[in-house]
Amino acid sequence: MTASDVLAVARGGARVQLSEEAVAALGAAREIVDALAAKPEPVYGVSTGFGALATRHISPELRAQLQRNIVRSHAAGMGPRVERDVVRALMFLRLKTVCSGHTGVRPEVAQTMADLLNAGITPVVHEYGSLGCSGDLAPLSHCALTLMGEGDAEGPDGVVRPAAELLAAHGIQPVELREKEGLALLNGTDGMLGMLIMALADLDTLYRSADVTAALSLEALLGTDKVLAPELHAIRPHPGQAASAANMAAVLKGSGLTGHHQDDAPRVQDAYSVRCAPQVAGAGRDTVAHARLVADRELASAVDNPVVLPDGRVESNGNFHGAPVAYVLDFLAIAVADLGSIAERRTDRLLDKNRSHGLPPFLADDAGVDSGLMIAQYTQAALVSELKRLAVPASADSIPSSAMQEDHVSMGWSAARKLRTAVDNLTRVLAVELYAATRAIELREGLMPAPATRAVIDALREAGVQGPGPDRFLAPDLAAADAFVRDGRLLAAVETVTGTLQ
Repeated sequence: MTASDVLAVARGGARVQLSEEAVAALGAAREIVDALAAKPEPVYGVSTGFGALATRHISPELRAQLQRNIVRSHAAGMGPRVERDVVRALMFLRLKTVCSGHTGVRPEVAQTMADLLNAGITPVVHEYGSLGCSGDLAPLSHCALTLMGEGDAEGPDGVVRPAAELLAAHGIQPVELREKEGLALLNGTDGMLGMLIMALADLDTLYRSADVTAALSLEALLGTDKVLAPELHAIRPHPGQAASAANMAAVLKGSGLTGHHQDDAPRVQDAYSVRCAPQVAGAGRDTVAHARLVADRELASAVDNPVVLPDGRVESNGNFHGAPVAYVLDFLAIAVADLGSIAERRTDRLLDKNRSHGLPPFLADDAGVDSGLMIAQYTQAALVSELKRLAVPASADSIPSSAMQEDHVSMGWSAARKLRTAVDNLTRVLAVELYAATRAIELREGLMPAPATRAVIDALREAGVQGPGPDRFLAPDLAAADAFVRDGRLLAAVETVTGTLQ
């Protein structure tokens, strides 16, 4: 499975089909579990209780009830509903592990999981309930509950109804769980991994967008593009830095605004927020690359406890611990906060008449009568302040659970949830910089912007985002700029001139 597969199912509604190999692997592993279930000796997850209750041997007549009970009792989430794409990613990733042949789940259970995805039935999952160890227990339990025809779920029409009604409406028979199956449906890092994969996809767009907004700010501030020369970045060979500098240089090619730093208000060097843009964005890009490596490894993993091994053993393990994923989720939140922070500093510089090299205060039409973009920067600053709070690592925390049996947890789900918010806010931060930089460039009368910049400004104005002028209701303009960045129109406009950015 690839990250593209996860995105196709989670966000694109792609259909899921079990391969012949998966069905064979499921059947072979199930035979092993059935053989162990028939033995008098207790086997964890097959004929025992769970967690701190693992010492109790469960008799055969109570095992189906045990599997139902673990799902019902673990479906204990609280708080707001989790987004549909997150739940679909979580379900699909759990199905991936189930189909690995290491879980002991019957083929018919896996097929029902695929049927739910294909029918567009999305279990109601809540914000709180996962400690990231043993995996995302409560979120996965709410999904397993829907498989059993219990709890609530959202239909393809977006309406939440009892799961039993939705399954019946789509001709899906609820599953009757057998030995090990309840546990196998709950024990995984699927929620945090799904959110990591989606964040990586979003950040791929946002880091390239940040190169564009940084280039526009450099241009608006009459900065020098000499700092983007590839030979300067070759002597500090971080790949992300080189890519970011190359993108900025491509955007600025042919600009009539760059290189004026020796004109009326001469300066030797541009400020760090302008001059060091490739270094900061580049470090974030390299962090994304590391996180993608971890995500790919986790995609290749079978996360369950206990696991069925090819030689017939069923062994307990700790592969459900979310530390590898949690760390990179937190690492990304730090990089996102710093990227937002440097973008906000460039915006503030554009609005300050003492540092903007000839631009009007706050880019106002009639400063004093008009406030210009003063409060747009306030909004951006509030977003950046929240980004800094969201950068505090969740994985540095641990809170013991299950009567001290699960005495060290990853908090990876929490790391994923806050990264999701951070990525959302970074988009807004870049939208404000875009809004300010394009207005500033248009105020540089008599100087011709780069062709790529002109393409951005034209596309932005066509999208309904207005240019310089007297004060107006700013929120609609900012919302339109946000959408322009979020849906990729910013990159599309630039790349009509530059070609595909790195």
